[in-house]
Amino acid sequence: MSNPSIVVSSVTKRFGSFVAVNNLDLKIEGSKCVGFLGPNGAGKTTTLKVLVDMIFPDAGECFLNGVSVRRERKRALGACGVLIESPEIYPSLTPNEALGMVGELRGLSPSERKRRTEEVLAEVKMSEWGDKKFGKFSKGMKQRLNIAAALVHDPQILMLDEPATGLDPRGMTEVRDIVRGLKRRQRLVFMSSHILSEVTDVCDEVALIDRGRLLFYDTLENVTSRFARGQASIDVSFRRPLTDDERTKAVPSLAGVEQVETLDPRRLRLRFSGGLETQERILEALVGLHLGVVGFQESNSALEEIYLSQIQKGD
Repeated sequence: MSNPSIVVSSVTKRFGSFVAVNNLDLKIEGSKCVGFLGPNGAGKTTTLKVLVDMIFPDAGECFLNGVSVRRERKRALGACGVLIESPEIYPSLTPNEALGMVGELRGLSPSERKRRTEEVLAEVKMSEWGDKKFGKFSKGMKQRLNIAAALVHDPQILMLDEPATGLDPRGMTEVRDIVRGLKRRQRLVFMSSHILSEVTDVCDEVALIDRGRLLFYDTLENVTSRFARGQASIDVSFRRPLTDDERTKAVPSLAGVEQVETLDPRRLRLRFSGGLETQERILEALVGLHLGVVGFQESNSALEEIYLSQIQKGD
């Protein structure tokens, strides 16, 4: 099986005088999760709809696995699962019934429908709910079932349009966990989002769009390195609140630390240059101060600053 691919070639889409997508070029290849990032109204959903032939472009063309979406729609979309704008499933149906219907529409045999229904319900962590009525589910559970419906025919490419939007924190966490699992199954997951933390938490690469134009597409690491001028940051958590001297003198004095920001009494953000080797030395030295370090993670601040600066350039 060849590597999955998505190609958007010089696509423009207008609604009257409004240009929603502006001469967009984007080429994605391989099994991974790509975040399609941008503010509300940037053109993300319009691009996804053009990709799956829900709306037609005014110019340009899209290809899925090298097949033209406009010229060979059925063949191109046969390898693609899609979730755009959270469609509703009949509330009187159970997941087993609903997914069976989707499988039938996709041309699966009865035995394949049964097997795939069991597999995708397990994949979205809903096996025990297979015979319950959909209408009684929470919004997060409904969204998980919508993702399952997009997976019934075992697609190589999965397109998700802001899948966690409108969910409560628990629902958002559940959906993100599912997306992490999806990218481990040799799929290309293309997920639109306007939430930075969602992209950094789930995706391997990011494509930033604003006003219908692609600003950049690269790995998260390369984007940060390219636009943040080599500076990185980590958020460090402590077991107890730090004293003023510890926050303003002890930690800033560590070799490699260029700036310290207090996030709250138990958390600091450390900025540095030099990559992972410098980060390793800083963390070792920080533990040596016996301040009660209990955890650390890469900060989202660098991507946030890049995001805002690139968006503002277009204002």
